[in-house]
Amino acid sequence: MSGLLRRLFSPRWQHPDPGVRRQAAVRLDPARPEQRQALERLAGDVDPGVRSAALARLDDPERLLALLDEGASAELHAHLVALLTGRQGELELAARIALTERLSAPALLAEIALQGDNQQLRLAALARLEDEDALIRQACDNGIAAVRHAAAARVTSEAGLSRLVQSSRRDRQVMRQARERLNRLRADTASLAAARERREALLETLERHAQAAWEPLYAGRFRHLVREWSALEELPDASQEQRYQDACLRCRKVIGDHEARQLSRAADHQRREDADQNREALVEALEESLDALTRSERLTEQDIASLRAQKQLLANRWQTLSDQHLADEGLRSRYDTALAGYERIAQAWVRLEERAAAIGQALTDGDDERLAALIDASGWPDDLAPAPLLQRARQRLATEATDDDLESRLVRFADDLAQLERLLESGAFKGASRLHQRLRQQADHLPEARLRPQLATLKRLTARLAELRDWRGFVAGPKRDQLCQAIDALAEDASLADAELDRRHRQLVKEWKSLGDAAANRQQAASFRAASDRIHERLAPWRKRLDAERARNLATREALCEQLESLLAQPASEADPDALREIRDKAREQWRLSSPVPRDHAEAIGRRFARIRHELQALIDRRAEAVAEAKRQLIEQARALLEGDQPANRRAEQAKALQRRWRELGRAPRGEEQTLWREFRGLCDGIFASREAERDDRARHARERLEAMQALIDRLDAWHPADSRDARTLERAIQEAAALEPLPSGRRTEGMRRRWSGIIRARRERLARLAVVEEVNRWRDVQPLLARHLEADAAGLAGSGCHDVEPPAEVTLPEDMHLAHARRNAARRHPGDPAEIEERLARLRVHLSLLAVGRVSHRDDPLRLAIQVERLNENLGREPSRAEELHGVLRELLATGPIPPALWDREVGEFDHMLENLARLPPP
Repeated sequence: MSGLLRRLFSPRWQHPDPGVRRQAAVRLDPARPEQRQALERLAGDVDPGVRSAALARLDDPERLLALLDEGASAELHAHLVALLTGRQGELELAARIALTERLSAPALLAEIALQGDNQQLRLAALARLEDEDALIRQACDNGIAAVRHAAAARVTSEAGLSRLVQSSRRDRQVMRQARERLNRLRADTASLAAARERREALLETLERHAQAAWEPLYAGRFRHLVREWSALEELPDASQEQRYQDACLRCRKVIGDHEARQLSRAADHQRREDADQNREALVEALEESLDALTRSERLTEQDIASLRAQKQLLANRWQTLSDQHLADEGLRSRYDTALAGYERIAQAWVRLEERAAAIGQALTDGDDERLAALIDASGWPDDLAPAPLLQRARQRLATEATDDDLESRLVRFADDLAQLERLLESGAFKGASRLHQRLRQQADHLPEARLRPQLATLKRLTARLAELRDWRGFVAGPKRDQLCQAIDALAEDASLADAELDRRHRQLVKEWKSLGDAAANRQQAASFRAASDRIHERLAPWRKRLDAERARNLATREALCEQLESLLAQPASEADPDALREIRDKAREQWRLSSPVPRDHAEAIGRRFARIRHELQALIDRRAEAVAEAKRQLIEQARALLEGDQPANRRAEQAKALQRRWRELGRAPRGEEQTLWREFRGLCDGIFASREAERDDRARHARERLEAMQALIDRLDAWHPADSRDARTLERAIQEAAALEPLPSGRRTEGMRRRWSGIIRARRERLARLAVVEEVNRWRDVQPLLARHLEADAAGLAGSGCHDVEPPAEVTLPEDMHLAHARRNAARRHPGDPAEIEERLARLRVHLSLLAVGRVSHRDDPLRLAIQVERLNENLGREPSRAEELHGVLRELLATGPIPPALWDREVGEFDHMLENLARLPPP
């Protein structure tokens, strides 16, 4: 009831009947706001007639454009086009242009550009169009030339310009300009493509160069490639620029690594030269010291100590330099000769020291025979300056040998007097006292008349000697009292450790002995000796332990020397220099820890260990040089591998074997090891880099084959053969796929193989089906001939006469079909048993049924079995296609006859049905 009331009292423009709403729309006044709103609502009505009637009453484009934004209909669109183009309404041109410039609807703008009543209006609409298809439409179909030219000028893409050239038949100028712009665009595109190809080729060359190993022209080629890259006018894209920068960085790294290796080699060479210069300076210094000793007048203990210190310093420095670089043979020979000269002097000095006390006693006793025997036993080298003691002994012997000459004795006496005066002036009391005693003895054996001047001098010097003795006594008295007090206090001090007690005791004894006989008295000497004896008794256990420790240290050092000597006596031919260095260092440490040793054995065992250490260092140097030579050979082998043409994987395996051999060899000399290793590692890096490059190339080629196979699959998937002759295209595709083998293993490859097999199978099936369809179509061309044969068969069987059938002029028969046609004519002249003809026809029907539908009825099973056995027997080793079998069946059908009309009428339906099934081609 409420719905009925609403319909009774609602406005007519809301009536359910479209006709009523259309009549109401005609009566509404758009000047009144409420009725205008009703018209606007009716403009979106579901009925097209109502919409058209409502829009006819509205002529305000502003309001209509608002409705267009909400949802546009075809009537609203057409009404707006009519208003804005000037076909309807009274709107001014300026207002219409202003409205057009605010429009954003492409379809409306396109219609205004095509139908506008003013060129300016059309240009305004065209300016708002952005879609290239719409611009092409305007350039081809617009009726104003200026609009067509403006639209054509805004078409910029190659596809758009091509369409414009093909479609613009109305304006030749548009066509010509579009063709010119298209040619320029294609030329620019070709130029950009060529430039990109040049840049890509250059980039690939640079990347290959970045992966190559160093060779002399590497840096020059890199600079040449950089210049060529900079000479290209077109700017590269971001990916090319990044690849260029990466390749440049790799090239610069190769160059930098080579320069670093060169600098390292130069630095190593400089260090080697510096080491050789330092060695030569050390050897020259030792040679000069030895030569100076041979040229000096006499050899003192200070000279020997200085020489020993210089030799120790030289040995340590030589060993440090040998750890870095080996010395050449000439310098090593000089070094060994200098060490031999030092050992000769040191051993001579030791022999003299061992006999020094005996020589001094022989000099004091005047025992010339024993003195001569001791000098001979000392074995002092003739080319070496004599020691002071040896010089005095030789002078004594020389003096005794020539003592018959009085003058020489007097001269020697005068010389001794001068020497005594010098000793007194220097304060050497002990030497002056001994020389004074000898002079007095000599004066007793010389004529007094010849010695008067010298005796006066001797008397004066004797007084000076007594004065020196008194002065020494005056000075030594308080000192002796002080030493006695100090040694008594030291003997009573129980807090001191044994080592400190021994050190202080030795110092006091040394000071007491230094006083000699100055101010000597028995009481002080006894007191000092008693205190010293108490200290000796106190230190006796400690000294016993110290002696035992020294004996153990001496035994340890002797055992160490014996072990090292046995090692040096039979060195291993492949001894590792690192192991020898470790033995040397541990021997040094053990030698240092095995200290102190007995004093009388220290010098001898020290010289023995020094000789052993020198020989061990020489062995280390020889083995290190052998290792360095072996590693140089490995470097040459690695360089030969890098420059060889073997496969990269084999070269990499051989490089790994060389690296294992390198590790097994041990270390060369310290400084040379780093240089050799850097060179060897650089060569190995080049070999491995070439392997990685080859792997990358294989991976890239594999990816390219995969992409090519994918493109081939996509191309063949999109290709659908339309003729059986397209089998050649399929075979070419199969050959192309075979050329891409082997493909890399993986899930993608397996998927591609499955898809490829499916596509090939589907295309072969379609080609086989096409061949069947084509065979059926060719049979249809033979139908006129078959019809003539059937007519001739009917006439012959009816007794109307037998005649041969000639093929129609439009029928072209293959050779086998022509033979079948001849057999049909021959069979008509000599007709066979009708039952046999019927059986043959039934057999052909069953065979064709097998080819068409794949099955037969149960009553035809015997024929089916016979046909299948016949197919197996006739086609041993080769399976014929369906088209070939169909051709054979149709050939036999053409040759079978004469066929009675009744029999043919009974069978022809089945034949036609099965041929229709065979001719039915499924969609691709």
